[in-house]
Amino acid sequence: MKKIIILMILFLLTACTRQETRLIEKEILEEAEETEKVEEAEKTVEVKKEGVPSPLSGIYVSENRVNRRPVAIMFDNHPSARWQSGLSQAEIVYEFLVEAPYTRYMGIYLINEPELIGPIRSSRPYFVTTLLEYDPIYIRVGGSPQAKKDIIQLKIADIDGLSSSNKVFWKNRNVRKKPPHNTYTSMEVIRKTQEDRKYKLLGEYEGFKFHEEDEDIVGDIANEIIINYFKNNITKYIYNSEEKLYYRQKDGKEHIDEFDKSPIVAKNIIIQEANTKIIDSEGRLAIDLIGEGKGKYITNGKAIDINWSKKSRSSKTIFSNKNGEEIVLNPGITWIQVVKTNPDIEIN
Repeated sequence: MKKIIILMILFLLTACTRQETRLIEKEILEEAEETEKVEEAEKTVEVKKEGVPSPLSGIYVSENRVNRRPVAIMFDNHPSARWQSGLSQAEIVYEFLVEAPYTRYMGIYLINEPELIGPIRSSRPYFVTTLLEYDPIYIRVGGSPQAKKDIIQLKIADIDGLSSSNKVFWKNRNVRKKPPHNTYTSMEVIRKTQEDRKYKLLGEYEGFKFHEEDEDIVGDIANEIIINYFKNNITKYIYNSEEKLYYRQKDGKEHIDEFDKSPIVAKNIIIQEANTKIIDSEGRLAIDLIGEGKGKYITNGKAIDINWSKKSRSSKTIFSNKNGEEIVLNPGITWIQVVKTNPDIEIN
């Protein structure tokens, strides 16, 4: 803008008298100042968001998409099960260790309705401990003996592939996967089954806290995060500074959604350290999620140390900063990586 004004003034100086030039120069400068004021005002005008924010992601959507019950879905993450359909549309995803050397995902859904979801796998007690925070409809195919007992005793709104018809869960013959890595469903079917079984339509839970707008944090550089669950089980995030998102990799390959090939991304990453031990001959684990522990919060290329606490099995896990204040997340998808204490992690 200033360069254009100078050129205009120079041009006029060569063609006008001194008095005419001063008048024209004054008019040009006044007009330029007015234009800059208008442009600045336009920048500061707050864009009104439509709808209401999701308590799971802070993303604004129509109210009817928020005023319903969350859905928690168990996703198979065995190498023979990859990739997963519908995972990119979860607002929160947990990655937990299961029997070595594997991990498993649990996606939490509220506002989105994937057309195809799977492959779906079985439950473990620590997944139950986590999902209780969201009072959801629980989607699974079987589970460990203790997980099955917990689901019954805690009266969880459960939809189990082992006791449901092939209209609710089906073997997807369009993918080259063998049982037990090929069981799928859809959100449309889940919501219909929820109504058919007369499960309550609204959940009673407390979501995360979110900023209204994206905000940076003051912390250590975190452009690349590598979580070594096992030698042959590695989760990696790579930061894209232009999009301000983390792109996910699993075992050296780009993590994509099987349904539409879209990349799996995260706005927020929480690393939660928890005491973990093997409890039986099958290699099943006990992961202690009640109590307190350490972790990391990562967003926008930076990482800070955090602590977590959970008073009871059904209470919310609180993630807090060094001052003891609950962290406020940026609006978007959150991945929560539950790891052993003193984990093998690299953050660069």
